Amino acid sequence: MANDNFREIGRIGQKRYGGFFFEEFLKDLQGRKGVEVYREMSENDDVIGAILYAIEMLIRQASWMVQPGGPTAKDEEAAEFIYQCMDDMQDTWTDTISEILSFLTYGWSAHEIVYKRRAGKSKDPRLNSKYSDGLIGWRKLPIRAQETLWEWVYDEEDNLLGMIQMPPPKYELITIPIEKLLIFRTKSRKGSPEGKSILRNAYRSWYFKRRIQEIEGIGIERDLAGFPTLTAPEGMNIWDEDDPEMVAIRMAADRIVQNIRRDSLEGLTLPSGWKLELLSTGGRRQFDTNAIIERYDTRIAMTVLADFVLLGHQKVGSFALSSDKTELFAMAVGVYLDIICETFNNKAIPALIDLNAQHFAGITDYPTLQHGDIESADIQALATYIKDMTGVGILVPDDHLEDYVREVAGLPERLDDGTNPRQPKPARDRNSDVKPGKEADIDDLGDLEDDEEAVKKAMERLGRYD
Repeated sequence: MANDNFREIGRIGQKRYGGFFFEEFLKDLQGRKGVEVYREMSENDDVIGAILYAIEMLIRQASWMVQPGGPTAKDEEAAEFIYQCMDDMQDTWTDTISEILSFLTYGWSAHEIVYKRRAGKSKDPRLNSKYSDGLIGWRKLPIRAQETLWEWVYDEEDNLLGMIQMPPPKYELITIPIEKLLIFRTKSRKGSPEGKSILRNAYRSWYFKRRIQEIEGIGIERDLAGFPTLTAPEGMNIWDEDDPEMVAIRMAADRIVQNIRRDSLEGLTLPSGWKLELLSTGGRRQFDTNAIIERYDTRIAMTVLADFVLLGHQKVGSFALSSDKTELFAMAVGVYLDIICETFNNKAIPALIDLNAQHFAGITDYPTLQHGDIESADIQALATYIKDMTGVGILVPDDHLEDYVREVAGLPERLDDGTNPRQPKPARDRNSDVKPGKEADIDDLGDLEDDEEAVKKAMERLGRYD
């Protein structure tokens, strides 16, 4: 019984047969068919396209930082090394992030980790680098497109071992082990690597919206062209099913009325006795298709917390409502950034440091990738907050606080001239009762010592006093 504590007994319960998942109950969204549907939704729908574009632009402008795993010089060197590798790949970091963001549309995104030896300028892509220190870095992190997936490889204990793809142009089966894969997914459900598309809940609204738009387009064309009717000559029974000649004539007449279009080639030649009429539709339809389509657009946007994009177009809503919804949307986008950082921090960065373990021996912990805010801070609110906190002694102005304020406000960096403007001024400058060039008396110095003691205690509370 003691050994059972270290043995896995149960199963996850994945609806998986071989390497194929059937967790999705709609057949149209399973496997490759689902990939095709999500691609059509993202590339052929104006509202969905605008939402995905907004998400991508917000994420592309976000800043990326590498945090050292500890306070030592070796930790700082490891963090700088990771940052160099991000800027030393075959594709730019921005393009790599753009490829990774496809996991939002399809629910998952797989990228193969390709390494290189940093050997300076070289024609060999396995050696070409901006650096010549001989360390191993990232050569590229190319996507393995979702539509090329053949099947996933699992063992008997539901552990993912890799993926098999069948990519063009050769369409040969290629097995990629999990050790070389970075898999980004929107959510985890039964450990499935395929996650869940952020467009999944919008599928029903998109489906009806597309059908209504098609019907609306046909209706508009018929309203402009009129309702065509073709009358046969008197005495000709084109409904006689027993006469093959009459059946052929009726079928030809059906093709004529079905193919009538209003364009530059408009016209029709009829034999004697035939009569063509274009009947008016008699006004508006019973249903307002524009209102129905707008309703589905709103529901599509709601599923990804992006309904704020429709506030101005529908002539409803207020600035306050838009601000609240935008903040909620920004929080959701921040979660997507967290997913990217977590995947790098859990696998890509530790694996890269381990390949250079001899060089980075003795680091406190692995460096971590972090992202900046995607929304600009409210400068006025920040200024008021800092003013209030410094007024009661909770915040003490220092170089770090000034640098942060300058960065948030978009101001130039502070010039480092070797002096610290935040250091306490000399006693004669801080005490108005002491004249320049005159020695301060004992009482004056006592007051100054009290002020310095108060500052010292405040800094100790904040953990900033050494």
